[in-house]
Amino acid sequence: MQRKLTITLEEHVYEGLHKVVGRRNISHFIESLVRPHVIGIDMEAAYREMAQDEVREAEALEWAEATVGDVRRETR
Repeated sequence: MQRKLTITLEEHVYEGLHKVVGRRNISHFIESLVRPHVIGIDMEAAYREMAQDEVREAEALEWAEATVGDVRRETR
């Protein structure tokens, strides 16, 4: 269920939201910023979402494979 909320912002912040985010996207933008602070993050869902990003996963794998050699050269 969605609820309506009235908030007060300084005029330059309000105008910036319209300019940068767009009039019809402000609620979603604000909710996405506030949600982790008041509800918490579902880590499993966040990891699942990240894993679906194939470009990110390829970059992460490339980075991980490149740093494996660094560990091998460390003295114990």
